[in-house]
Amino acid sequence: MICGADEAGRGPCFGPLVVAGILVDNDSELVRIGVADSKQLTPRRREQLAPMIQKLASKYEVIIMPADDIDDLRKTMTLNELEVFVYSKIIEKLHPDVCYVDAVDVKEERFGRDILSHLSYKPRIISEHKADAKYPIVGAASILAKVTRDQQVEQIAKELEPKLNLPLGSGYPSDPMTKKFLKAWVTQFGELPPYVRRSWETCQQLIKEKNTKRLDEF
Repeated sequence: MICGADEAGRGPCFGPLVVAGILVDNDSELVRIGVADSKQLTPRRREQLAPMIQKLASKYEVIIMPADDIDDLRKTMTLNELEVFVYSKIIEKLHPDVCYVDAVDVKEERFGRDILSHLSYKPRIISEHKADAKYPIVGAASILAKVTRDQQVEQIAKELEPKLNLPLGSGYPSDPMTKKFLKAWVTQFGELPPYVRRSWETCQQLIKEKNTKRLDEF
């Protein structure tokens, strides 16, 4: 049995990190339905493929790690170590003979070794950069992760956007809409919004600026 694992939401300051893994006998059916790297597909196509992938998989696992949990874990580990921890949980549950993972570490082999060190057994792990574009099994996992995260962000937007009458955007710190939303929220409510990763530099900077303005008022 082979497994593919990938994540969505490593970099955003809003919303969860989602890691998905799927287990299949072989990837021929995934190729047949047109699985590819999620970034190469339209949102609509990803949504069409996700239930097809779930149906084809012998087993699949999705872990959703909320922003608060990410902040808590980052007090004691790096983001790479956090991802190693979550990937290993997925692989342990799926128990494949061979697992393909999309490496987040600059040293792709090290990422694979670190995952292996957290497992109770020793499958073969193929850890490569851009694995989601190279291997359909990883592409399938990337689709499940991306669709799940998009659904989560959509729910967050529905809850928060009416309070400011502004779009939330993608949740990435580089997104001008997200930047505007965060600044407006802090200005209006005096604190960061829910579902935000407070340990992210963008968020810390906003709070620092708010506190500095308060000091200037004395």
